[in-house]
Amino acid sequence: MIISATIRNSNQENDITVSTNTNTKEVSIPGKADGRGSSVNGGELLFLALATCFCNDVYREASRREMQIELVEVTVSGEFGKEGEAGSNITYTAIIQSSNSSAEQIKDLILHVDKVAEIHNTLRKGVSVSLKE
Repeated sequence: MIISATIRNSNQENDITVSTNTNTKEVSIPGKADGRGSSVNGGELLFLALATCFCNDVYREASRREMQIELVEVTVSGEFGKEGEAGSNITYTAIIQSSNSSAEQIKDLILHVDKVAEIHNTLRKGVSVSLKE
């Protein structure tokens, strides 16, 4: 699976696309008021990536367990310091409601998804990010 994201920003224009293999989608994020840059920062998008990954993986793993999920709510928070510093103290909470599962089954699902969530595991591994020239 090949995943990519592209932002093309110029004065008063903020065009964003994401792709998985050949499936490309537009993402609507307004530019900053002065037109230079995105109104959403990278930390917010990183945390959204964590929340989205966990949410999607809950549905995937619940389906394998024949659990009917009614609601998933994931909140990710953390801290960023000075410019150039890595984020820290990243934590998240997950609330899941299911029409056919016990509290213990839901807890087990949450713990399992925490172990298999790909974005979480990517950050935990500390994968390198390289600038191509």
